[in-house]
Amino acid sequence: MLWFTTLTLLCLVPFLVLAAEDYYKLLGIKKDATDRELKKAYRGLSKKYHPDKNPGDETVAKKFVEIADAYEALSDAELRKIYDQYGHEGVQQHKQGGGARPQQNPFDLFSRFFGGGGHFHGGERKGPNMDARVQVPLRDFYNGAEHDIGVEKQAICSSCEGSGSEDGKTEKCGRCNGNGMIIQKAQLAPGIFQQMQMQCDVCGGKGSTIKHKCKVCSGSRVVRETETHTLVIEKGAARGSRVVFENEGDESPDWVAGDLIITLQEMEPKIGDGSEKYDRVDGNFFRRKGNDLYWKEMLSLREAWMGDWTRNLTHLDGHVVRLSRKRGEVVQPGAVESVSGEGMPIHHHETGPEFGNLLIEYTVVLPDQMEKSMEKEFWSTWEKYRKKHGVDLGKDSGRPEVHDEL
Repeated sequence: MLWFTTLTLLCLVPFLVLAAEDYYKLLGIKKDATDRELKKAYRGLSKKYHPDKNPGDETVAKKFVEIADAYEALSDAELRKIYDQYGHEGVQQHKQGGGARPQQNPFDLFSRFFGGGGHFHGGERKGPNMDARVQVPLRDFYNGAEHDIGVEKQAICSSCEGSGSEDGKTEKCGRCNGNGMIIQKAQLAPGIFQQMQMQCDVCGGKGSTIKHKCKVCSGSRVVRETETHTLVIEKGAARGSRVVFENEGDESPDWVAGDLIITLQEMEPKIGDGSEKYDRVDGNFFRRKGNDLYWKEMLSLREAWMGDWTRNLTHLDGHVVRLSRKRGEVVQPGAVESVSGEGMPIHHHETGPEFGNLLIEYTVVLPDQMEKSMEKEFWSTWEKYRKKHGVDLGKDSGRPEVHDEL
């Protein structure tokens, strides 16, 4: 089935040129796009329009070939220059004149990026997933954000296209005769031997050896590279949520690349230097629990007891939340106020409230000491009030009276 799909796509290639879409528009890039931007565009689109993910859809199959054709032309410096001047017709004339390498199988091109023979199915082995953790500030969970992150990974050597050979040629291994396995004999006792099948130590189980090794990868077929990805953090995303980059794990000619899985972790709060938006607001020190946010507000004794105060909290997106009490409104130490709709955005909100709540816990700060005159005035005022309206906690609590044991 895979052979038939490949043959069908290859037959389509010559006819696509007649109605080919602009290569830059097709890949969604600008004319001055860098090689990195070109590769990034191809990687994303080739996975999206791969025939294995869209079986039976001829429109998608044609798109897959067009994407490969566009990348092949724009990734070659000479062909790109010809395309920029003369368009599709100029590229075709250049190829027909022998000035460029023959039309490449789009699955071979896909295999150069992701391994596995260019297919997702059909028994192709999938490589291991890669896990990475990225710490982001709370404001990114609140506002949503995009960050470019660099991940070092194993990549198929672009110089030898994963063959390991400088000239593309391999030879049958003389040690295992191309089987990849050898038979070893071990003597267990006089006259008693045991045969063991082992991986060939010369070719590493491949069955072939390379005479002229690639100078870039030294014959290993793979190299270490840093790949850049755009990490999208959605509004209200939970701590520990995972962002999956499909088939962006370690690459090898022997398997289809696994996934790159990024786990989002919340960064410890800190005051920024002003280089990033909202990195110096009060909200950076909010604490998150689910969809709610928590904040501790300090009040003096006068404010807690007498009221008549206002506070302005700058939230994670820069808007202001006002807290206040009128004169005579008392705030008890440890009291918690809930401000509706000022918590975290509800992730993938459909129905119900769009935001959680902001819970304010009030802490009352008492003076360490008082001036003598102030102490006398307070004591006089308090005693006068207590005698008229006060409560004796010692008597009214129902506890036994205190007696001197001596």
